[in-house]
Amino acid sequence: MKAICITQPFETEIRDIPMPVPEAGEALLRILYCGICGADVASFTGNQPFTTYPRIPGHEFSAQIVSIPENDRGLKPGDLVTCNPYFNCGTCYACRKGRVNACMDNQTMGVQRDGAFCEYIRMPLERIIPGGGLNARQLALIEPFAISRHAVSRGDIHPGDRVLVVGAGPIGLFALLAAKAKGAEVTVCDLLQGRLDKALHFGADHVVCSGAADESEQLAAITGGNGFDVCVEACGQSITFLKCIEQACHGASVILIGNGKKETTFLHSILLKKELNVYGSRNAYTADFEALISLVSSGAVPVTDMISAEYDYTEAAAAFDALSHNNGSLEKVLLRFSDPA
Repeated sequence: MKAICITQPFETEIRDIPMPVPEAGEALLRILYCGICGADVASFTGNQPFTTYPRIPGHEFSAQIVSIPENDRGLKPGDLVTCNPYFNCGTCYACRKGRVNACMDNQTMGVQRDGAFCEYIRMPLERIIPGGGLNARQLALIEPFAISRHAVSRGDIHPGDRVLVVGAGPIGLFALLAAKAKGAEVTVCDLLQGRLDKALHFGADHVVCSGAADESEQLAAITGGNGFDVCVEACGQSITFLKCIEQACHGASVILIGNGKKETTFLHSILLKKELNVYGSRNAYTADFEALISLVSSGAVPVTDMISAEYDYTEAAAAFDALSHNNGSLEKVLLRFSDPA
């Protein structure tokens, strides 16, 4: 079968590799669509610290079951599915506490282990998530949505809470959707007007251009000078983390989704003064996937509007090049491996 492999930073090739042979308790899946994640782009550009080369990327995907053992979940050949791609060890302290998303030896597909950018994969049955009637493109967007849903759930958001999302890339936009689903009033900040327009399309109540001369005044006007109940950092930058701390109201929650690569210096007494809750967020639970499949199937969230471009898998090099030079106009980019049989 064919697989897309990042051989070293800025170099990809399509390789012939052996077909996977499922072991006991595993199914054979045919890959349909894969989203290119920011982590995949970081692997391509050499900025992903956990990636070793060569590496088959990809953990946002839809698939069709080719073969599967008899099971009590009703899964059968031909079903459209997605999967939980975060492999946990099951024995570390975090796993024993039930925090499998924060496994001390986590191996995410496409990062610490080979991923789904290939024609077929094998997958343990317990990681397969039924598609709930969603189509292949919708299912390929569930994993990044789940990342944001899990993060937003850390902040204990209630209807009417004022939420600030800093960064309107795909994860920030999915965080917007997740917060709106909880009844929050959501403000989105970003440097690029095109992304702010996208945020408005997805239901943002307010948008503010980061770096505008009156940015602070605009944000203060939205909250009556009180600050935001929950601030979501979706960029991974020092300056945006500090903005979240600054804009948080007293007693607020700050949620970090963006994976920062630089040290941040600040006077930590502000956390005490405001009594802030600062939450990191990693991966997601299968329950997040299932809840979002139900939400999207209800028609309440047009997730496919997040798709900016679609490439055949044979054009993966062009897709990676486009994303590594993204001027902000690209949100989700999908690779098409095959269509449902």
